Amino acid sequence: MPDATETATASDHEKWLTPGVKGIGSASLLADVGHEIPTALLPSLLTSTLGAPAAALGVIEGVSDALAGAARFGGGVLADDPARRRKVAVGGYAATAVLGAATAGATAIWQVGLLRAAAWTARGLRVPARNALLADIVPAKSYGRAYGFERMMDNLGAIFGPLLALGLVAWLGVQWAIGLSLIPGLLAAVAIVYAIRRTPRPTSRDKVPLRIRLRPVLRGELGKLMVAVAAFEVGNVAATMLILRASDLLAPEHGTQTATTIALGLYTAYNVAAALASVPAGRLSDRLGARGPVLVLAGGVAAFAAAYALFAATGATIAILAVPFLLAGIGIGAVETAQHSAVAALAPKDLRGSAFGLLATVQSLGNLAASAVAGILWTAISPTAAFIYLTAWMLLALAGLLLAARPRANTTRSMRRR
Repeated sequence: MPDATETATASDHEKWLTPGVKGIGSASLLADVGHEIPTALLPSLLTSTLGAPAAALGVIEGVSDALAGAARFGGGVLADDPARRRKVAVGGYAATAVLGAATAGATAIWQVGLLRAAAWTARGLRVPARNALLADIVPAKSYGRAYGFERMMDNLGAIFGPLLALGLVAWLGVQWAIGLSLIPGLLAAVAIVYAIRRTPRPTSRDKVPLRIRLRPVLRGELGKLMVAVAAFEVGNVAATMLILRASDLLAPEHGTQTATTIALGLYTAYNVAAALASVPAGRLSDRLGARGPVLVLAGGVAAFAAAYALFAATGATIAILAVPFLLAGIGIGAVETAQHSAVAALAPKDLRGSAFGLLATVQSLGNLAASAVAGILWTAISPTAAFIYLTAWMLLALAGLLLAARPRANTTRSMRRR
């Protein structure tokens, strides 16, 4: 017979891993598979099929990412209304699938740009709604595990999507592969509908007015946490720069093509590490109590600091290069889980949408700044200088998080009186 500890663990597991949580996790997995296929094949579609220059890819991706960041902020305002957030989530998943797959039929560069930008805008709109929905269906003590599960599923999609793209291209070609990305994308919309049907309906039928309310969101501990999060995101460079660093280091010994293949393999290991770290990070966050998300976030930032320091100093050895990739993967698994669970716990319930929208906007703008500045330093000085710069931001963010995790003086005095 199972002992009391095993029974309690099983019961706790059932409380948070509900059909609604499984539905949202499935939506993240399927949606990531769906949009990773056109993302992986976009360079080939533009350059090989449509004859576009490489600069066109940079412009299209830059505009799309900017629109996605703006949409996440707007999507947060929309998601403050519990009824409206359901519609935004379903519409965002469905529109991303249709618009992404539609690029398969594009016959001109401008058509690809328009469809890609529209798909990324829809993707940005749905993010705050999905995160707010998840907070609606789990108890506060289980936020870490629930968001860890969702992040794990999302990271698994980032692994399976490119692999599926490679198989579809070999079988049917680039355009058919992009077109078939519609299937997992629409299945993601079905999964989010399934989750919504297992979410308690809003008790009030009054619509929340559409207005930007940043000041109430940034009051108290959440505002202090956002400062540290912003410092982290300004140093959180795009993973493509990690791939480039590995490729550059390995190319002299292995050749350009083999070095690129090895670097992509290391990036796959990064995604596997992120997937494996997400749920344990969430579980640890829940066990540590009120300060758990901040402490787990600090641990993830510390892993990034170590990874970037190694990227600045490491040599052209595959085994050694694997270490910073794995550290960065563990770091992103912990950081994303902790960020979401912290916002869910600290934001006012009626402003969760805006809080998640603000977090997503900080992430987008910070990543843009990190990649841009690191790219300039890389070109003007050296890759080592770029990664030293990024490490400095990680250490600054870590200091801010450790400060935020310290118990307040009045709380400590109160505990002593007890």
